Amino acid sequence: MTNTFTKPKDATIDPLWVRILLTVIAVAFLALFLLVPLAIVFSEAFKKGVHVYFAALKDPDAWSAIRLTLLTAIIVVPLNTIFGVAAAWAISRFQFRGKTILVSLIDLPFAVSPVIAGLTFVLLFGADGLLGPWLSDHNIQLIFAVPGIVLATAFVTFPFVARELIAFMQAQGAQEEEAAVVLGASGWQMFRRVTLPNIKWGLLYGVILCNARAMGEFGAVSVVSGHIRGLTNTIPLQVEILYNEYNFAASFALASLLAFLALVTLLIKKFIEHRAHLQLLESQKPVDLGVN
Repeated sequence: MTNTFTKPKDATIDPLWVRILLTVIAVAFLALFLLVPLAIVFSEAFKKGVHVYFAALKDPDAWSAIRLTLLTAIIVVPLNTIFGVAAAWAISRFQFRGKTILVSLIDLPFAVSPVIAGLTFVLLFGADGLLGPWLSDHNIQLIFAVPGIVLATAFVTFPFVARELIAFMQAQGAQEEEAAVVLGASGWQMFRRVTLPNIKWGLLYGVILCNARAMGEFGAVSVVSGHIRGLTNTIPLQVEILYNEYNFAASFALASLLAFLALVTLLIKKFIEHRAHLQLLESQKPVDLGVN
């Protein structure tokens, strides 16, 4: 019997002109909305020379904004990392009443405008807010101070680590952890030797995203900061103030610093994605048991 089977034409291969058109549209879009703005920011930052650029960064108000931005990130990122690991562990490994509500609450900052989040903190902790009189009686100031900036930034950034790890841990399953417990490992030993090595790339990925958002947050911080120069301005707020004062050299100098940090974050993100992909490929390799 003659085999008349012919390989069907791959329906997933688009015509050449379609692929070229889609590629051109994608490249044009990236150039228009990403590369051109970045190029303008750096060109404007160095337009008046390197000396003016570094003088703008050495300005006391600018340096205060840089310190406050880094301080906020240093406080917020570890807190959100601890919360993210705990929340992901609970959601991915246990069944409990209210689990769906917890997942919804974690996603809340994605749905709520950062400005609304900042306004909520003002209504809670401001001088005329719900808890304002009590805080005033105890000499505690949250709004228009560093603690308020930290709270607002923590709120808008806490989903990043948790959301990344929840999907990561659910995809991995709990077989290795259960095997470790059966072999006599304690809870801490299981986490340190099994769970943490398995989630390290997903954890780093979430931490990088959280840190990037913390340093670049504007809306919520703008509401709770009070825009006090030299005290409660982060880099994004200082950029806005300088730009509104027509101090374009200093404004673009700080903006270029944020853009540089974003580019570094992107490179680290791509490296982590590459290592996570390699780890996934390694985990999918068949195990050689040495049996012929």
